[in-house]
Amino acid sequence: MAIKPKTKVYPREIEENNPTKETLYDKVQKARTEYVWANKIPIEYLRPFENHPYKVIDNEEMQNLVDSINERGILTPLTVRKISGTEYEIISGHRRFYAAKKLGFELIPAFIYELSYEEAVIAMVDANLQREHILPSEKARAYKMKLDAMKSQGERTDLTSDQVGPKLAIEEISKNDSASQVKRYIRLNNLIPELLDLVDEGRIAFTPAVELSYLNEVEQSDLVEEIRVCDATPNLSQAQRLRAISREEGLTPEHVSEILAEEKANQRPMIKMSAEKIQKIAPKIKEKDLEDFILKSCEYYYRHLMRSRDRDAR
Repeated sequence: MAIKPKTKVYPREIEENNPTKETLYDKVQKARTEYVWANKIPIEYLRPFENHPYKVIDNEEMQNLVDSINERGILTPLTVRKISGTEYEIISGHRRFYAAKKLGFELIPAFIYELSYEEAVIAMVDANLQREHILPSEKARAYKMKLDAMKSQGERTDLTSDQVGPKLAIEEISKNDSASQVKRYIRLNNLIPELLDLVDEGRIAFTPAVELSYLNEVEQSDLVEEIRVCDATPNLSQAQRLRAISREEGLTPEHVSEILAEEKANQRPMIKMSAEKIQKIAPKIKEKDLEDFILKSCEYYYRHLMRSRDRDAR
């Protein structure tokens, strides 16, 4: 099935009459206003963007989107580019695409643009950065992809010299994060997946994670193992010391174990137990009263142990 847009307003045509420094995302948004309708593309013709850095998670938010689309349809068409005779790569709208597949849609509304790979990467990253919730790993991969695309464009068109090109590219990557913050996010790509997952989960804070990104892969793997054993993650001070030891003499598992074993105010030993286990023993105890129930039970049992000890000592 040949699908052709009814208008020929593409970002490249806008580029020629665009004296201001608008991002490609801004220009695509302007171009979209020229369309009075969206193409209906068979869902089997659509492909997710290659190495898409943003996760599509089947969670409560996704279910809300599914319910919304089921009730009102897809109100905002996808943005795609043609990559072969009948294949279209999604630039913006991966979550809507996933929801539509769950609902069994056969056709999806989409705006089609003629974009090179580099232009598509930049538009894809910028469109998705508008989302409210973005994981650190998503930003890290997205900024890296956009930086590589911008550098590739610069080398191809000789817009900048090799000396200043990367610096200028960093400054232009994000409207929300400073150049230094963008660099720090890009550093996270040096973390092994297990550590990056801990950053996404909030167990390792962003700034300590940047410090840990300077450890080599073996040292990072040792750190993951010690985190499992100690059930503790490094704070900023500890992460800085781990990096310093790695740089000066090489980090060993012993170094990692010694540093992680230090008691931190927010990581003192805690006993973890599911409420379900306790409610099996005391089903009539309400969840809000469980902590008080446990403390009083421990106090009672401790007194029982002391009395038993005294009897045995006689």
